[in-house]
Amino acid sequence: MRSFMPVILAVSFAAPSHLARAQDALDAKSVAHLRTQYANDLDTVHVKILALANAIPAEKYTWRPAPGVRSISEVLMHCAGEWYYYVPGSVGKKPPADFGVPKEALPKLEKTTAKADVIAQLNKSWAHSKTELAAADPTTLTGKYKPWGITFDQAAFSMSGDMHEHLGQLITYARSIGVKPPWSK
Repeated sequence: MRSFMPVILAVSFAAPSHLARAQDALDAKSVAHLRTQYANDLDTVHVKILALANAIPAEKYTWRPAPGVRSISEVLMHCAGEWYYYVPGSVGKKPPADFGVPKEALPKLEKTTAKADVIAQLNKSWAHSKTELAAADPTTLTGKYKPWGITFDQAAFSMSGDMHEHLGQLITYARSIGVKPPWSK
């Protein structure tokens, strides 16, 4: 037994290291799968938000359900802001180079009210978001990472949930002004 002790010790010290590397690979594989599902979910939300943006008449874009509550265009532009800034941030990426300082750019974006401009921003912001999601390296998203110091599953579920909340808000707004969501006809 004593002659096998060095081998047993070597294997026992090597095994955790080997298992840790295998776990990292599994985590990266899981992250890659989750990233794909996250992007698909956000794409579904984008399609529906864009369908609502197109279905709502231009003259209703400044409609709001009550004073102090976001208007239709403000909610749509809030979604665009999230696709420019927060979704890329959820995978450790950045907004477009010309986006500016988020503290200033996000409120400015929400001042856009013309239907054509809103739809253009929705498409441009989603294109950026989709590119950044696809470019995110799963190996960099294991564990907690910058900028938020949370795990990828936390970031993905948080952002996805938030975008679904805005979709629900827009569905309610649309129905309040007599617009039926195009996919429910």
